[in-house]
Amino acid sequence: MLYYVLAIIMVALIFDFSNGFHDSANSIATIVGTRVLSPLAAVVWAAIFNFAAAFTSGTLIAKAVEKGIIRPEITTPNLILGCLIGAIVWNLITWYYGIPSSSSHALIGGLAGAGVAKAGFSAITLGKTWYTTLSFIVVSPLIGMGAGFVLMVAVYWLFQRMAPNRVDRFFRGAQLASSAMLSHAHGANDAQKTMGIVVGLLVSVKPLTAVQTGFWHHLYIATDDIPLWVKLLAYTAISLGTLFGGWRIVHTMGSRITRLRPISGFAAETGGTLALTVATHYGIPVSTTHTIAGSIMGAGATYRFSAVRWGIAERIVWAWLITIPAAGTVGALAYWIIAAIAGP
Repeated sequence: MLYYVLAIIMVALIFDFSNGFHDSANSIATIVGTRVLSPLAAVVWAAIFNFAAAFTSGTLIAKAVEKGIIRPEITTPNLILGCLIGAIVWNLITWYYGIPSSSSHALIGGLAGAGVAKAGFSAITLGKTWYTTLSFIVVSPLIGMGAGFVLMVAVYWLFQRMAPNRVDRFFRGAQLASSAMLSHAHGANDAQKTMGIVVGLLVSVKPLTAVQTGFWHHLYIATDDIPLWVKLLAYTAISLGTLFGGWRIVHTMGSRITRLRPISGFAAETGGTLALTVATHYGIPVSTTHTIAGSIMGAGATYRFSAVRWGIAERIVWAWLITIPAAGTVGALAYWIIAAIAGP
């Protein structure tokens, strides 16, 4: 059983890697789309600040995922594995088609689906975490869009007397800072979700790990505090995923939604960062993808409404809406198969 638990932790880190890989577009699409950095330089830049979040962010989101999606007492290793399979499969499907869906919502959907498969709809913990998660499917892109639009208007007003080429040079440098802040905010919000899943797994096997010694005793969690090794592994995995980058989604986010310049890239990234930082501070597991996509649309709409390719935006919104039920369906099927083979 202990080796099985260790294997599930590795699967969780694979999901975290796929999260960074899939969501690298959130951190680097604008800076690549504006040609401020090359793709390779951009992913290295983003990965560094993804990992830096390990030393500055809290654990409110991790605890919300651990206890706020399904009833903690029904959690088992098989349920966690079903959840992870659901999230990973959906991430791979959307990556293949270049659709910037939410890895966060894929994980939440996978966890809910596996929980319902095990204990019925009573497994769902209807409360603050679910209400904020579902409401922020709509709220987070709107906040991002509003922030991107307002920042873009403010920047235009402040720099209206400066020559266009000087504005461009200034914001090429400023975009390095805004991209770093967005990568940090992405790591702070998203890595915590994997931490919550791993801690939920470890809590479910506490009676087994409590009596272990040596290496295996590190799997024992005596309090609600998240072990340092869990934090470091989660942030390392998401940073490595970002380093490898999902170029299909980068193309969609960086150039297909709207054409970006350094000034609009700066506004989009800064708007997204502000929205994510507020959500992380209050422990709300929002979608980085939704937020930055909204910011890009808001910044692009300041040129003219038609500057945003709303057909592409519509396809993205549909992907957002079906992510939780789709990942939940795969998570439920995965749990039923695992339970049929290995028991509940």
